[in-house]
Amino acid sequence: MNSTLAAVGMALTVLVTIGLAAYSSRLARTTGDFYVASRSVPAWWNASAISGEYLSAASFLGVAGLIMAGGADAVWFPVGYAVGYVLLLALVAAPLRRSGAYTLPDFCEARLRSSKVRLIASALVVLIGWLYVLPQLQGAGLALQILLDTPTWVGGLLVSITVLVVIVGGGMRSVTLVQGFQYWLKVVAIMVPVLFLLAAWRADASPSALTEAPPVFDDRTTVRIENPITVKVSDPITLEVEGAVDAVAVDGPVTWQIGEHTVAAGSTLIFPQGATVPHLSSVPQLTGVEWGQPLQSGQEHTLYRTFALMFALFLGTMGLPHVLVRFYTNPDGRAARRTALVVIGLVGLFYLAPSVYGMLGRLYSPELLLTGRTDAVVLLLPQAAVGGVAGQWLTALVAAGAAAAFLATATGLTVTVAGVLSQDIVSKRVRNPIVSFRVAAAAAVVVPLLLGLVAESLPLARAVSLAFAVAAATFSPLLLLGIWWPKLTDVGAAAGLLLGGVLATVAIGISTLIPDLTGWPGALLSQPAAWAMPAALFTMVVVSLRTAHRITPGVDRIMIRLHTPEAVGVQRTWTARGLR
Repeated sequence: MNSTLAAVGMALTVLVTIGLAAYSSRLARTTGDFYVASRSVPAWWNASAISGEYLSAASFLGVAGLIMAGGADAVWFPVGYAVGYVLLLALVAAPLRRSGAYTLPDFCEARLRSSKVRLIASALVVLIGWLYVLPQLQGAGLALQILLDTPTWVGGLLVSITVLVVIVGGGMRSVTLVQGFQYWLKVVAIMVPVLFLLAAWRADASPSALTEAPPVFDDRTTVRIENPITVKVSDPITLEVEGAVDAVAVDGPVTWQIGEHTVAAGSTLIFPQGATVPHLSSVPQLTGVEWGQPLQSGQEHTLYRTFALMFALFLGTMGLPHVLVRFYTNPDGRAARRTALVVIGLVGLFYLAPSVYGMLGRLYSPELLLTGRTDAVVLLLPQAAVGGVAGQWLTALVAAGAAAAFLATATGLTVTVAGVLSQDIVSKRVRNPIVSFRVAAAAAVVVPLLLGLVAESLPLARAVSLAFAVAAATFSPLLLLGIWWPKLTDVGAAAGLLLGGVLATVAIGISTLIPDLTGWPGALLSQPAAWAMPAALFTMVVVSLRTAHRITPGVDRIMIRLHTPEAVGVQRTWTARGLR
């Protein structure tokens, strides 16, 4: 692999990002510029920016990796990411824009007139933001390690610095311009290589991934093991080893029998042509036929896991703070709906590609199933399938797109978290709102950067799905009831937010710390949205009905303002006392 070209591709993305941010920063002078781009972003460009932000490292790298490893069941990830916007379009986009608030906590306080609910919402925004930005930094570290052989912390540090440069200069105005550009770069970067990959596949007599056997090495293959691993062997294999396997130093041929085997970091494995690919212990061993069929992932309670994942993605999208805040930048509710509709098309266009990468990865890069680094398939496949100079240039293009994915999502998340920290914490000490925002932006990016140095890396799409689960269990029921049910009270909202947040966070923590949990406990804790969101919704309803005396004063006026088109001319100014 020509790492120089890959480095140039990523460097150009960073430089263009900084250049666009510097250009737009000249127009950002007011508080409204920094928080909501003065509510003047056209629908089509806002849709591009939202799509650019939404298509994260999990989308660009992780989805293809999950499809490569898990097959048909993993296709629900891109489906869920796209379909979630249908619910957002139908139920949330326009009323949220009409609220007149700057941030999601602002909306909570305006709708319920409760500083306590605002505080809880602010804490959840920060939590979800950090959960989401962490895999972006990890993905950047993975990409630079693979392409340039740098330590994993380097990628996260570079992304963090670039994000701060973009945000500090022009806030949301800069972010919107940059992310719109980054979306189209990502589409080109992932779709153009697909054409060459499919051409190479056709020239190779179109081999099928849907075989009756697991993947095999088509050629003699050398695999370098970066970290200690445990692999599963389904057929006896004689291979050459330089390093340590099963706690024994080896320099020569070794025969692996059926079962599990350990490999030390720094070992080199050489597999003969035609050998069945051993799989990392956490990666399901599937034949090609099983890989192509739904509910064949080999996990316990696959049906529940699949529907719970769909539930989290569908409803989680509706509750993601960094997505919701973008609709405040539209000039009116109609534009917000139009933006959400365009986003569905743009996101759907992008997600045509990951399945191709996942399928071809099983044919041309099966060693990733052994190392467990399936997230790298998008980066490595052009060189493996196409090869030569063309493969090197395609790798450079993909690297540029990957850099855009890390930067776009990390930037949007940091803006959202910074907005909350600025209004609720930093502004109490720093009077100037723009300076306060800039200080908060620095704090917003430092925490996930430090967490990334110590946290064990999850598959990127899996890590992002955890943020969706928390969003689905908290903000999704709050928005549904807050927008459409006038009887929601501040006490009911607070109880539901706390319960949903605690249930989802604790479940995620346990499943992350104890990944080997089996049976129903393992299934329920790994996918908590399916039960945590109904619990939060039920709690909000029951507690609100029992505290009916606390219904927001003037709630009828608030609901009218949320659901009345802007052309009617209703006053929509937000103050600490609510919508006026």
